Amino acid sequence: MNPAIVIPTYWSKDADPGQLGGRGTYDYSTPITKPLPELENCLSSLERVRGVLRVIVLVVAETSCAVSARARVDSICRSHPSLNLLVIGDEEAAFVSHALSRITRGLSGETVSLRGYGAIKNMGLAVASIFGHDCVVFLDDDEVALDEDYLARAVYGLDSLTRQNLRILAKTGFYVNFADSPYADIPYRWSEKFWSKSSGFNEFMRQALFSKTRISRSTVLCGGCCAVHAAAFSKVPFDPYISRGEDLDYVLDLRAHGFDVWFDNEWSVRWQPPQEMAPVPTIFMQDVYRWLYEYRKLDVMNARQDLRTITPGSLAPYPSEWITPGVRGRVYRTALRRALSSRSREERTAYVDILHHGWRDADREARVTSSSYLSLVSVWPKVVTTLWNDALLQNRILGTGTPAHRRVETDA
Repeated sequence: MNPAIVIPTYWSKDADPGQLGGRGTYDYSTPITKPLPELENCLSSLERVRGVLRVIVLVVAETSCAVSARARVDSICRSHPSLNLLVIGDEEAAFVSHALSRITRGLSGETVSLRGYGAIKNMGLAVASIFGHDCVVFLDDDEVALDEDYLARAVYGLDSLTRQNLRILAKTGFYVNFADSPYADIPYRWSEKFWSKSSGFNEFMRQALFSKTRISRSTVLCGGCCAVHAAAFSKVPFDPYISRGEDLDYVLDLRAHGFDVWFDNEWSVRWQPPQEMAPVPTIFMQDVYRWLYEYRKLDVMNARQDLRTITPGSLAPYPSEWITPGVRGRVYRTALRRALSSRSREERTAYVDILHHGWRDADREARVTSSSYLSLVSVWPKVVTTLWNDALLQNRILGTGTPAHRRVETDA
């Protein structure tokens, strides 16, 4: 197997979270002036890992600081010469976009790009395809590998058969926090009664962690600790139209197309979230778009006779309750409770705005875009075939994306 580790890294000029619900708004972005960025710790942890063949770093930055962000990432990568690092920024992404322009013509939005969670993941798959990697291991820049066997655990069981002769082509590990706990914190605040996903997630984790077998079927995918074989990612892309939660959504996409995701209870990473997290209303609004879109999209996929039907019950204990029409009531009740309990005038105004028209805008957009993903799926195999092991694209990307070989401009 020839795995590549793909690390998206998000950068901004400051800690401004961006527009409520807007695509291109992320849970956190590293300020370009931050003395010790999370990416540094992430790459340092990989230096201890055995068998690392290539690390692909995807630089996601707003236009106002794209040049500075690229310079910071290049500098960080040059300090880790033992890793075979390949940086993908706007210039390298443009090579990929140009190669795919004819195939993706007619599709709405950015499907393979450095903007939007799903499109960014697809860029990772695209670059891995260009270099002929038959396995992609995703790692977030605010996570660290725990020991030298991180990659060995990542590929364990991949492309093998279960006792029921089911082929394992996508698998997930899990996150642990600073206290080495894999469980999510459960909020007990009155405002979170209808919005907390922790109980369902923790119930799933208990079942998976204490399974009699190391590998068990999963209903979740931890986007910063997952591995996908080319036999799956060459058929099924990530959804670029979802506002966030593209990892959990990928479970549904794979399952609809005949692939299961599997959970490995011996593979984990430590999540070290930064301080520069987006404000709660921003993340909440993205979740509103996410869940309303999710259940609309599931209806569209279930109406197709050529796809496997997915029922909420098949995704118990999580996310079964979040992919039904009942999520609309959850949105409204949570926005109302948060508006009533907010101490900040700015937050209260944001939740009132969501109550008045934000959730309706999200539901309207979900109706319009819910079938867009299937148009991408129809051309995706051709996308991967076109890019696979392309020597010309390899040379172009290596010429600009390898930090150790980049030309340094001077005044001399």
